[in-house]
Amino acid sequence: MRSGSLPEHIPGTEADMRDLPVAGRPPAERADAAHNRRRILRAAAELIAEHGVDALSMDEVARTAGVGVGTVYRRFGDRARLVYAVIDDRERDFQAAFLHGPPPLGPGASPPDRLRAFLHALADRTEAQADLLVTAEADPPGARFRDGSYELYHMHVAMLLGRIRPGADAAYLADALLAPLAANLFVHQRRTRGMPLDRIKAGLDALADGLLTS
Repeated sequence: MRSGSLPEHIPGTEADMRDLPVAGRPPAERADAAHNRRRILRAAAELIAEHGVDALSMDEVARTAGVGVGTVYRRFGDRARLVYAVIDDRERDFQAAFLHGPPPLGPGASPPDRLRAFLHALADRTEAQADLLVTAEADPPGARFRDGSYELYHMHVAMLLGRIRPGADAAYLADALLAPLAANLFVHQRRTRGMPLDRIKAGLDALADGLLTS
């Protein structure tokens, strides 16, 4: 999640978006180290999905991954860094999909189709790691808005809105469209109010359609 700082301007071309960094890209590493990294992240993700993030332990991750616990500590340092690495692993795939992947999420579709596809994909991405994202967005308070991933989402949505409605306040409207996908609100809707994921996506469509047709 915590990629490096991104430029503050709103990109207006696809080339601008393609040049933006993908969050959490790991440094070049030996093949055996990369293999161990993938095994550890896969094991951590499975354990979090099964038992929740609060139950995650470095010892259990090592046992599940089939590596020594020292390998886990040397690679990730501590439990908190491992949790963020699990988030980043999924985040890289998501960002690569909307920056470089096939349409309608990636380049090649019309701006309205890309906007709807992005909102749906972000809902799926939030659903997949909701508990982890709640933790990441709350530590420290307001972390969501200082995170490089949010800035990239905002730039992407603002770029699409600028193409759909030239002259509109794309920066403000991008924040408005992303606000319902804050992890704490998403979890409240899904678990407290019992909203199906399809209902949330339909609501996002209604918000987007209001912008596209006004």
